[in-house]
Amino acid sequence: MREYTDPIVLTTGVREGWADPETDPTRIVWAARQPALIPFEVVNGRPVNPREKTPIQRGRNQLGGWAENLTADALASALDEFGNRWIVLVERNRGRGWGLPGGFQDPGETSVVAACRELREEASLDLRNKTWRSMPPRYVPSKRSSDEAWIVTVPCTVDLGILNRHDFPRLIARDDAIKAAWVRANTLHELTAYLKDVHGGEVTSENHVGMLTDWFAAA
Repeated sequence: MREYTDPIVLTTGVREGWADPETDPTRIVWAARQPALIPFEVVNGRPVNPREKTPIQRGRNQLGGWAENLTADALASALDEFGNRWIVLVERNRGRGWGLPGGFQDPGETSVVAACRELREEASLDLRNKTWRSMPPRYVPSKRSSDEAWIVTVPCTVDLGILNRHDFPRLIARDDAIKAAWVRANTLHELTAYLKDVHGGEVTSENHVGMLTDWFAAA
């Protein structure tokens, strides 16, 4: 049985407040942490990953919290004067490809607040005065997870309505994003083709492809 928690979690993570200081999950009062966005079992005081078995059976691997670690993703869209749908995507550093702005929720944040913040931090787009909506939570497969710590994200959507194309808000990549762009996206196929033809990129995260697929299906 492999047990592992990254030393950064136990040092920097605890010091900065994004990691659970408790090193033994059997000492956690799990009833106080329920209900979860995606239900999971607790067996002999230890949380059980509700979706998969990982190479790490004990410990948190690279994640800060036991059980659910919550993230949020921002799906911001607008229609141009010709009726074409556009959405905001960012290209992340270290060759991680294109995807929706998003990241871990800070303590006390709602999913919508976190998604709105990530959109500002990664694409310089401030939509705090707009109406946001949450989609159902999704389990996120990740190499950072373990059998006792995993990621759950909540996609959050915001629609800017109809704008002239030259009036679309300017995007500036920041934080861990190296590019931010409005991508034409009447369909997932068009999004994929536009991203490749115009930016030479692709959406590499299966989770983001799944979120976009669900969003297009509901639109």
